[in-house]
Amino acid sequence: MRNLLLTVVLVAAGFAHADPAVGVHIGLELPPGPNNPRNSEGAFLPLKDGRILFAYSRYYGTSKSDHATADIAARYSSDKGKTWTTNDEIIVKNEGGMNVMSVSLLRLQTGEIALFYLRKNSTVDCRPVLRLSSDEGKTWGDPTICITDEVAYFVLNNDRVIQLKDGRLLFAVSNHSSPTEKGFTPGTVLTYTSDDNGKTWQRGKSALEIRAPNGHRYVAHEPGVIQLKDGNILLWIRTNAGCQFMSHSNDRGETWSPPQPTWLRAPTSPASIKRLPTTGDLLAVWNDTESRTVLKKPVSGERRTPLAAAISRDEGVTWSHVKLLENDPDGWFCYIAVEPLDDGTVLLGYCAYKGLAHTRLVKVPVEWFYQ
Repeated sequence: MRNLLLTVVLVAAGFAHADPAVGVHIGLELPPGPNNPRNSEGAFLPLKDGRILFAYSRYYGTSKSDHATADIAARYSSDKGKTWTTNDEIIVKNEGGMNVMSVSLLRLQTGEIALFYLRKNSTVDCRPVLRLSSDEGKTWGDPTICITDEVAYFVLNNDRVIQLKDGRLLFAVSNHSSPTEKGFTPGTVLTYTSDDNGKTWQRGKSALEIRAPNGHRYVAHEPGVIQLKDGNILLWIRTNAGCQFMSHSNDRGETWSPPQPTWLRAPTSPASIKRLPTTGDLLAVWNDTESRTVLKKPVSGERRTPLAAAISRDEGVTWSHVKLLENDPDGWFCYIAVEPLDDGTVLLGYCAYKGLAHTRLVKVPVEWFYQ
């Protein structure tokens, strides 16, 4: 059952900090600056020496457009996300015709670190790339293009790649290209898997679109995946149908059930879902349109605010404990990275202002999500 007793914790106006009594802490603000018009779409990874790596899209030049120039930069924390290094370390220089962006980090079962990102060459060639590191991110191997069966505009969101219990790597993308349509299409969701540690990738058998009963095609963008306790896989999709849609696979990501609307009401914006190791429950972070009644002024339908969190104790069937992380009606909160830590806290990294230019890193106690 939905819990509508909402607690407002963070305020996005200016650089306001959380109420210390709640124990929520803003560890880092990454605002735009000279020759750095945008910082966005990052991911966290704990390193073996105790530090935490946060890698993200660092734009340079004068434009903050999705197609403008960007490198992959890194910051580090030595105190579980309370503070971060102050200088950007470029770990992948721009090797695309437009940029490199949208980072996922994953500790593989081999012990290596996998760095995924989009290499965007043009509006018809945007594909995920993988680099591996065997020395905790000090150096990165040669790039492997993950999608080779087709050249198209594939979007893999940040913090999205998973490894199944049996070692298979899996991600979901939305294909925005079409040989018969001009410009970006509403999107077709596809999945890719690798059974050789990322050397080669195979496309799944399902191609998911979302249509209304009258045949109208809804947006199907920015999907994500998570493995459930029974081994099946949950896939969720950003739509413009008023909520997140979900699909399931019981064959390791080869085929998927028809996407269905869910309880997670939302504008056309992405969601993030991770498992909390300390409780075993799923944590969703997304823009909850049903929580807008507590905001100080009306909000347009597509504005990405407020930023909410909810818990599922039944593997995504139902959700409860809705809480607001950010409630500024003028905010623009999206592209959320989620990293549960072994100290009983969760790190969140997300865009905090309209234009996707400013990223904020926040540390939240797990118990806060259940209060």
